Amino acid sequence: QVQLVESGGGLVQDGGSLRLSCDSSGRAFISYAMGWFRQAPGKEREFVAAISWSDGSAYYADSVKGRFTISRDNARSTVYLQMNSLKPEDTAVYYCAADTLHRIMVLTTPRYWGQGTQVTVSS
Repeated sequence: QVQLVESGGGLVQDGGSLRLSCDSSGRAFISYAMGWFRQAPGKEREFVAAISWSDGSAYYADSVKGRFTISRDNARSTVYLQMNSLKPEDTAVYYCAADTLHRIMVLTTPRYWGQGTQVTVSS
């Protein structure tokens, strides 16, 4: 079992930056790929970014490529999402997730989720 807790959300202006954190406890953090998803009001939850456990390879949705950076600190059992050049359309609840890369990126049904953190970008 893995417990995930996100933090770092908030209100930011168009073009601003935020860094989200996701702290993990439970089973060995390094055993899992980690990912971020988001869900905007009235929309389905969508994949944002993922990072492998083995070599730290990172993967991004086209909508955030070049603006967002995912990273992980295995010693702290924490994954981060640095979000730059934020746009109003990035407004959503952001969720941290843990599982295999296949379940995160292909099936988009990871077994472990955080509770979410709200990100609001004002225009």
